[in-house]
Amino acid sequence: MPLALRQATVAFSAQTCASPQCRPFASAEDAWLWTMAALTARRDGARHSTNRGRLPRPCEPDDVVRCLDSLYRQRRIDLVHARILRIWGERQIAPSSAVAAERHDHRLWVEALERLEWPLRVKGIVA
Repeated sequence: MPLALRQATVAFSAQTCASPQCRPFASAEDAWLWTMAALTARRDGARHSTNRGRLPRPCEPDDVVRCLDSLYRQRRIDLVHARILRIWGERQIAPSSAVAAERHDHRLWVEALERLEWPLRVKGIVA
């Protein structure tokens, strides 16, 4: 990783995650499922705070959504990708490639998360 990019990532992480216990997500899928759980709770009336959970996280759910929105605006993902992420994110499980009815959703799920991984990694949200 180029030095300037590393410094930008460290600067972002330091601003959003001052706590030493703060841990980035292991993958874009983990970040997305956490985001959807937080957004679902918010929709149902819960007040969500990033660093009040069991494990402090380096972002707010809206940060992950903004990364997804940016990919959409750059035409790197389509609305169908976002739809699949929303549907399966609300279910809190990834579609299975072993189930015939879920194969197409699984392909779109993997495509969307592969494209989301880099922006999240650059921002320090994914390790």
